[in-house]
Amino acid sequence: MDLPGPRWKRGKDGKDFAALAAAKPMSTILAELQASLRDAQAVAILSGDGKDAILAVEAHQAKLLNCAAFGRTVENAGYEKLWFQLGPEEMFFLCHALRCITVQSEENKKQMREGELWDLLTSTSEQFPEMYKAYQHLRLKNWVVRSGLQYGADSVAYRHQPALVHSEFAVIVVPEGKMFGARCGRMKVWPDLLCELRASGSVAKTLLFLTISTNNCEVRSLDCLEQLIVHERMINRWIPQQCREQQDKLRREEAHRDEQRQKQCREEAIKKEQEDTREGVIFSYWRVILSFTILFLAYFVYKLKL
Repeated sequence: MDLPGPRWKRGKDGKDFAALAAAKPMSTILAELQASLRDAQAVAILSGDGKDAILAVEAHQAKLLNCAAFGRTVENAGYEKLWFQLGPEEMFFLCHALRCITVQSEENKKQMREGELWDLLTSTSEQFPEMYKAYQHLRLKNWVVRSGLQYGADSVAYRHQPALVHSEFAVIVVPEGKMFGARCGRMKVWPDLLCELRASGSVAKTLLFLTISTNNCEVRSLDCLEQLIVHERMINRWIPQQCREQQDKLRREEAHRDEQRQKQCREEAIKKEQEDTREGVIFSYWRVILSFTILFLAYFVYKLKL
């Protein structure tokens, strides 16, 4: 079954959003954002519960964050800088994967090492290791990842910034293996899968399963992050009516191609026959001329002998 593909939004002024995205791909935006934040030595401050962080940026950095869909703007009056609230996966991705920000604790403004930040985030959310691994997996492939709560999914994935295109995938993260324990209670029975397929299909999204597995390691340790393995599975609901329509369409297209080939063969045969007829007429014409020439020469020779 064919995937729906990207559904680009329409600009009010007639802009072609697909062309805009092609002119500046997400990889370029991420590279510019990484360089800008790194040069500015950007610092994110953890919130009290350790689940979110606040990042102060300049106007051009805020534009890049919006284009790359990191965090959300925090309204603040009377400040020169703009503030962004980052979720735990977004904060750790900018810190650990892109290495373009540092994170400080709210209490003593002490810079936190990556291991300390990982321990804090895993202590506040038991599911953080597999959720972050799935987030990092998609982000490193230049997909934009946002929350999928309103669609009944863990996240949704966009081909480019959400202002230009609708999301294509509803993402479900499923850990497997005894190292994760029994904390995943979803997708264990067929009705759960059918519900997700119905929900994603009703909003024109493809259901994407990211199964996270690991070898014998402690998932709460940052060292285990590289050993987490992501398996991608795209699941589509089989609709018999659509399959029949597709088969009928294929048969009609094949019949049309056969008709076109037969028509082309007939045209070539007629053209060849016309060419053969033309060559025959020309040959007969020259044969008559040659006969008359021979008769004339014979008559001329006869007169000379007389």
